[in-house]
Amino acid sequence: MTDYFVQAFIYLVAAVIAVPLARRFGLGSVLGYLVAGVVIGPMTGLVGQETVTLQHFAEFGVVMMLFLVGMELDPKSLWAMRNRLLGLGGLQVTLTAAVATGFAWSLGMAWQTAVAVGFLFSLSSTAIVLQTLNEKGLVKTEGGQSAFSVLLFQDIAVIPMLAVIPLLAVSGISAIGAERGHSSLS
Repeated sequence: MTDYFVQAFIYLVAAVIAVPLARRFGLGSVLGYLVAGVVIGPMTGLVGQETVTLQHFAEFGVVMMLFLVGMELDPKSLWAMRNRLLGLGGLQVTLTAAVATGFAWSLGMAWQTAVAVGFLFSLSSTAIVLQTLNEKGLVKTEGGQSAFSVLLFQDIAVIPMLAVIPLLAVSGISAIGAERGHSSLS
């Protein structure tokens, strides 16, 4: 039980030191939390042994963040930003995925892996961007609304991407099997 208190103390001290420093340099509190996590985790090894326990808290945090984003949306405002949502968001995800896929494929990756890499690079962190927009007071501006539309489209686009990735793996496995002379997978 004492270990949990020591770990919690280390997390709190790291946050209390890193977040004001990050804000002082104009980086934002979320980046301060990330820097604190990197410093106390991989760099110094102070924490990180209890990753399974921390994963449950992290998943809860993601669910709460999505809940808060959902609370800010009402169907009327969603309908009002449909052009930005589909236009800007769709364009950003499609172009970024295509460029990243082409670059990964030009590096010699299999096309299935290149598509997965393209999907990965077409997404960004809603939590980090929204927190930064809130801290700088840009959420209600025209640019903030456009950024929110792109983030929302990315969050929606994750669903079909997650459905396609296993299909890419299966087609890659069957292509390998065909190269080796196997007609079916067992």
